Amino acid sequence: MNSTKGRTSLDVGADGVAIITIINPPVNSLSFDVLNSLKDTCEQALRRDDVKAIVITGAQGKFSGGFDISAFGKIQDKSVQAPKPGFVSLEILNDVVAAAKKPFVAAVDGLALGGGLEVAMACHARISTPYAQLGLPELQLGIIPGFGGTQALPRLVGIAKALEMMLTSKPVKGEEALSLGLVDALASPNELVNTARQWALDILERRRPWVVTFYKTDKLEPLGEAREILKFARAQTRKRAPNLKHPLVCIDVIEEGIVSGARAGLWKEAEAFQALLESDTCKSLVHIFFAQRGTTKVPGVTDLGLKPRSIKKVAILGGGLMGSGIATALILSNYQVILKEVNDKFLQAGIGRVKGNLQSRVKKGQMSQEKFEKTLSLLKGALDYESFKDVDMVIEAVIENVSLKQQIFSDLEKFCPPHCILASNTSTIDLNLIGEKTRSQDRIIGAHFFSPAHVMPLLEIVRTQKTSPQVIVDLLDVGKKIKKTPVVVGNCTGFAVNRMFFPYTQAALLLVERGTDVYQIDRAITKFGMPMGPFRLCDLVGFGVAIATGGQFVLNFPERTYKSMVIPLMQEDKRAGETTRRGFYVYDEKRKASPDPEIRKYIEKARELSGVTIDPKLTKMSDKDIVEMIFFPVVNEACRVLAEGIAVKAADLDISAVMGMGFPPYRGGIIFWADTLGSKYICARLEEWSKSYGGFFKPCSYLAERAAKGAPLSLMADPAKSRL
Repeated sequence: MNSTKGRTSLDVGADGVAIITIINPPVNSLSFDVLNSLKDTCEQALRRDDVKAIVITGAQGKFSGGFDISAFGKIQDKSVQAPKPGFVSLEILNDVVAAAKKPFVAAVDGLALGGGLEVAMACHARISTPYAQLGLPELQLGIIPGFGGTQALPRLVGIAKALEMMLTSKPVKGEEALSLGLVDALASPNELVNTARQWALDILERRRPWVVTFYKTDKLEPLGEAREILKFARAQTRKRAPNLKHPLVCIDVIEEGIVSGARAGLWKEAEAFQALLESDTCKSLVHIFFAQRGTTKVPGVTDLGLKPRSIKKVAILGGGLMGSGIATALILSNYQVILKEVNDKFLQAGIGRVKGNLQSRVKKGQMSQEKFEKTLSLLKGALDYESFKDVDMVIEAVIENVSLKQQIFSDLEKFCPPHCILASNTSTIDLNLIGEKTRSQDRIIGAHFFSPAHVMPLLEIVRTQKTSPQVIVDLLDVGKKIKKTPVVVGNCTGFAVNRMFFPYTQAALLLVERGTDVYQIDRAITKFGMPMGPFRLCDLVGFGVAIATGGQFVLNFPERTYKSMVIPLMQEDKRAGETTRRGFYVYDEKRKASPDPEIRKYIEKARELSGVTIDPKLTKMSDKDIVEMIFFPVVNEACRVLAEGIAVKAADLDISAVMGMGFPPYRGGIIFWADTLGSKYICARLEEWSKSYGGFFKPCSYLAERAAKGAPLSLMADPAKSRL
């Protein structure tokens, strides 16, 4: 047997129990090889006279992480033929396992997710370790459970709990699984297989019940109640995810099994699964799944065989919103942190913010009081550099002021050990400028967190031409340990996320000055799937930040920025966004936003200053046109970021857009989404708008070249030219 292929093994003990083990490291995923082998070994065990009962388990302390996700892409691009509908759910799990004349027991350790749990649920009993994770997370990939899960789970835990587990994709631990009835007993990892063996023999001897999951009905709510539960689930789903079809399909498939029986439900599941596999949503979410795992592969850095150094102690300069958020993220992952401020008042405020962040976790029940004390004890305050002599990394998070940052980096060089990484959380200032007055350019790196830093999942790692690969590898490791998705980018104004998205607000302002309604723009963008529209976002970050960062882009990219006076005029009038309760919206005590008719006067004044007039075409735009006029300039800028080698690959920009800006993951990220529309179409629209509204919309050469050939934007010419 080729050792790289997944397989199952069969071992028969003296007690007559056959142990079937799923072997496909690292998580024993169910590739086609494994599934075919599983069918063969199950049939073999059923044929053999020396086998009385069967236990299915996974190698190396993991049952199975589920279906092999890389096979989805192969089925979608037709390089692999999809198995016929129902091959796994009906032919293997229902007809071979569930219908067997010998008892099957699943011995679950580590994880049984997706297809893994579905294999376990087809068995006649399940024994689990207390901390094993059991769940059906398929909806995160734009599909539904396809190996019988939609029929088995409701029959084991009831419809309400099954819906919750499937629609939220949240797994349960072994202990909870026992109380739900998803597993029949718990055992320690050492005793797991022996307990399962004995259980299988007990079923055979009729000392334990022989339960076929698909025929079990005692946990299903009565039909009238079931219909109410499903109706409520549909309403909630439509509200929570109005653009997604597959959660509703999942509910329909569950209902079919309840009304017409499990076999009918399994057929409907099989057909729905096949159809969803070809959907744009599934393709987008599978792309995001792999893109997220691919960000840590950086050519010329992570392929040099470097091991990350051990980082134990981190110092943070500045205890404001960013500094305190970064400190929170680090202590939550067991790093010792020194928070330095310029005076005691600021320091106490910074420590107070960290405390507040942790307390909100305690309030939500995500953290015990004891864990709170222990975590907080990792944080020490400081007013000077005395305690910096043994830190492994410093992250500077002070205000965006070049000379202040230069002074700080000169000081750090004197007080920190020579191996210490010197990182800046700047979001706009050139790192070469920050490190100009030091001799340590090889250990200077950007660690750009997004606000709030202990919540937002993205970490932009910004390297200059002089940053050493070792320092990048170290920071990638820290990023992973504090549960962030790290993306390595080159050094330029705004790096990847802020630079890609600076045209987002500017395009919106250009439209507003020419007659489009502010609130219609926000509604269209929210409907598209963004967490909020550009104007609500401006209010949230505050006009001060909007003007400061906007200024950087105007300075650096004068030929393609749109200079609008709307925000400065509002700011002159003491409107600064949500903090002052007035921005593009007005806010009540509970921070609920309402449209404000008064903003019309600022827009009219700005229009006069810009010398533009209302364009009747732009006053009655469709939502589709609004989305395109606001996002195509973002796509255009993303193309420049690729052309300049600021990003290693298009997929990194997709992840940056999803995790840094809230771009809807089910659209696959900014470049992936653009490629579904086609480079030709995007280029033609931008050309047309640039004729009417100026250079802001002019397509860049990278976009124009690909449009001319009809090539996808994600196809990069020469990765070797990268500025990384």
